[in-house]
Amino acid sequence: MANDNQTTKAKGGSNARTALVCASVVAIMTGAAFAAVPLYDLFCRTTGFGGTTQRAEASSGQVLDQTISVRFDANVSNDLNWAFRPEKRETRVKVGENALMIYVARNDDDRETTGSASFNVTPPAAGQYFVKVECFCFTEQTLAAGEQVDMPVAYYIDPAIVDDPDMTGLPEITLSYTFFPTEKEDSPSVSQAPATLPKLDRVPQGG
Repeated sequence: MANDNQTTKAKGGSNARTALVCASVVAIMTGAAFAAVPLYDLFCRTTGFGGTTQRAEASSGQVLDQTISVRFDANVSNDLNWAFRPEKRETRVKVGENALMIYVARNDDDRETTGSASFNVTPPAAGQYFVKVECFCFTEQTLAAGEQVDMPVAYYIDPAIVDDPDMTGLPEITLSYTFFPTEKEDSPSVSQAPATLPKLDRVPQGG
């Protein structure tokens, strides 16, 4: 009888240890999953992986004679009743030149709605050389019914692109934005809080 009790206790202790190990593994995996998000974001921003652009607080300070075509794309989720477009679909800029493009958004709904834009650059490998000084991406934008606003993007192409053999002869870079609806409905509209931009030359409409 004593042996049976000892066996039962041993099995109970073994099950408890197994449960503890399983719980620890789950906790570690959960923590790793949460940590992976910022780490992946940092990796993308550092390398330009997946078309992630770079950010800078000031201009490049160096302008080269080489030029490159920059195409601007605009998309809206079917769940957001907005019209969204760039002022110009394509332009040519000098490598390192400070440039400005305006995107125009209009709320075609009969009520105030809020959206947030994600972005990417193609080809993806060019993302590490597309540097944005100011943009509206990932910032919630609230528009009243029928309201239309200008959304500026200040950017330049990093001169380091000419030293990358994989970028030799690259004819075009495309900057693409997609607006999605968000739940927030009580923030002030973007027209009431205009972005503060550095002094930049606006891209000529005929170039």
